[in-house]
Amino acid sequence: MAHRKVNLPEKICLHCRRPFTWRKKWWRCWDEVRFCSERCKKTHKASTNVCGAGQRDDEF
Repeated sequence: MAHRKVNLPEKICLHCRRPFTWRKKWWRCWDEVRFCSERCKKTHKASTNVCGAGQRDDEF
């Protein structure tokens, strides 16, 4: 029997602003997941370190 992926929870990635769905590897820490991928996590971390205060120009 195939798994139904219709009812999986979704979140919006803090970096790319795209929706992403729950994955089995996140079953213990879904509440702490903020990024859709390691790439977004690393890129977001690098972009906030450059600005100093952690805010981008488009957040004002």
